[in-house]
Amino acid sequence: MQKTVVIDVVGLSANLIGEHTPFLKKYLQTRYLTPIKPVLPAVTTTAQSCYVTGRWPAGHGIVGNGWYDREDAEVKFWKQSNKLVQAEKIWEAARRQDPAFTCSKMFWWYNMYSTADYSATPRPQYHADGVKAPDCYTHPASLRDELQKDLGTFPLFNFWGPNANLKSSKWIADASIWVDKKHDPTLTLIYLPHLDYCLQKSGPDFSKISTELGEIDGLVEELVQHYETQGARIILLSEYGINPVSRPVHINRILREEGLIAVRTERWYELLDAGASRAFATADHQIAHVYVNDPGVLAQVKKRLLATPGIAQVLDQEEQKAYHLDHERSGDLVAVAEADSWFTYYYWLDDAQAPDYARLVDIHRKPGYDPVEMFMDPNNPLIKLRAGYKLGRKLLGFRYLMDVIPLDATLVKGSHGSPGVPPEYYPVCITDEPLPQSTLEAPEVYGVIWQHVFGSNPA
Repeated sequence: MQKTVVIDVVGLSANLIGEHTPFLKKYLQTRYLTPIKPVLPAVTTTAQSCYVTGRWPAGHGIVGNGWYDREDAEVKFWKQSNKLVQAEKIWEAARRQDPAFTCSKMFWWYNMYSTADYSATPRPQYHADGVKAPDCYTHPASLRDELQKDLGTFPLFNFWGPNANLKSSKWIADASIWVDKKHDPTLTLIYLPHLDYCLQKSGPDFSKISTELGEIDGLVEELVQHYETQGARIILLSEYGINPVSRPVHINRILREEGLIAVRTERWYELLDAGASRAFATADHQIAHVYVNDPGVLAQVKKRLLATPGIAQVLDQEEQKAYHLDHERSGDLVAVAEADSWFTYYYWLDDAQAPDYARLVDIHRKPGYDPVEMFMDPNNPLIKLRAGYKLGRKLLGFRYLMDVIPLDATLVKGSHGSPGVPPEYYPVCITDEPLPQSTLEAPEVYGVIWQHVFGSNPA
């Protein structure tokens, strides 16, 4: 077996490697870059599941970062149990190949109750008084205390939200090296989310993201230098590239105008009632799973969505087979955005009736992905003072709502998820030897990793 590390640089695409990433530019002079054709949907959990199982979404069941649970009648996003991935993982197959094989899985998704030997993932503490405290979840459990003793508390509030920055990626990189030094795993999977933030906020605009490009370039250099000294083979890759967008598509508002969305009114605001809706969408970047509880309106929904500017395709269950997305968790329809567009989860028609969680960083209660969570309301000149006041209440032990997130989807300038983007925005796989494929399909990344570890193709 050959010691191997896979460094997932989120959002990295070939167009970003250049003068602002001097290490990567030099590194590529003696390495080989192979583009990866974006899987549908090209989002974190789906792409990673393809990479570690060698299966398409139809085979592993991860049809997006979230989906509608038809039995619970609830939309569930960003769940963490590894049991949700319905296929054997590479570390399980590798352990059968050689019982001495070990794996460290550092912040790749679906990392709770995984069979990997060492793992860490974001997991805040939720206190009874409503406080959310930064923390992480590890296996073995003792690893959490060891890491946080030496590296400090995992910087959860720098991992996502308006304060997302390099601190979280730096902590993950340091933790990965810590685990490597102590346990020397055969395979290490490392997740570096840093570029995701600036690229979704600003798009691939070098005048705005050059600092962040330099930061992630330096962090990748640190990791490469460490693993080279350990004799490891190194794979740099990404799950998706981020292309510029300028048009949010409010897909649930369209369905509501068709009389298909049901809401409950609580206090002054409206809550989506997915189980009572005749049809609704779970938005996930540039794709949306549309669940149709009333089969009689299926044709109406597809026709209406196809007529909507910004929507490129609306795939029924038969058409989803061509994209290997035909799974029971998928929507009855899957909407795919044009390259310059993306889907919001917004379902209310009046911002005064938006739910209280709309103005919070609240990834689990929102019935869809919300990149606007990376912004503080730019139209409120006192927003930072408001955030400081809320933080003060938190530190004093009082209840608080950090309701500082705007409801302006036009702030978002970059997105991903659709396979129909120009090749310069494809995710990449960088290796020390050329690959036989000129372009990889997402499940083929599994074989690339296997070959690095065992020097042969998987059985």
